[in-house]
Amino acid sequence: MNRPLGANRPRNLAQHLVEQLGQRIRDGQWAAGERLPTESALVTEFGVSRTVVREAISKLQAAGLVITRHGVGTFVAEAGEGWEFQVQPHERGTLQDVIAVLELRIGVESEAAALAALRRTPEQLAAMRAALDAFGQAVAEGRDAVASDFLFHSEIARAAHNRHFEALMDSFGTQVIPRARLVPHLTDSAHQAYLRRVNTEHESILDAIAAQDPESARAAMRTHLVNSRERRRRAAEDGATAAATPSTTANAAR
Repeated sequence: MNRPLGANRPRNLAQHLVEQLGQRIRDGQWAAGERLPTESALVTEFGVSRTVVREAISKLQAAGLVITRHGVGTFVAEAGEGWEFQVQPHERGTLQDVIAVLELRIGVESEAAALAALRRTPEQLAAMRAALDAFGQAVAEGRDAVASDFLFHSEIARAAHNRHFEALMDSFGTQVIPRARLVPHLTDSAHQAYLRRVNTEHESILDAIAAQDPESARAAMRTHLVNSRERRRRAAEDGATAAATPSTTANAAR
């Protein structure tokens, strides 16, 4: 019997769940083509939130172990059936890597937001709202907001009602969300201010989708991702300047 993951308080519940579910697939407990338990069943079995389950499933999709068929369920991938496009871990470890992925996301997610404005259901709009509420709460409490940030973008891709948008976002996984670890000179207060700006931009995207205004949704998403790219560039420049300053001072003192 599985012990609820929450009882162990691991650093990353989603990754721990990925390992548990992946092991079942590798051990043959779930055969190729077999449907995975429902989201609700996994929440109950492992004692985690729906956000954790969705993030874990996204990671399994990115690894090519499962595929999700919209409105049907998630299945163990047959040989060669997994989603082929992936941003590998070694391709997202630097600021330059993050900026490159953001440039791809600008094109893809701007159009996904426009389609979501036209096609979203009331339930999907509510899911976006819930993701943003979780993001805002995490920021207010000084916690990490990666999972809810990624979930918001994933819900938009899902609301486009085009499986390719959803599959591409799932292939990215949460590692696609730019993180402060890439700009270590940022203080905690500066990082919190950054996240509050991000949340304001998210709200603008949601407002446009709620109003079923595709042009505004496209523009809001593009603005958000372009801003994110430029923030990363400025952070890199500021970090380089901060790193060079002590050396310059030291040289002047010699």
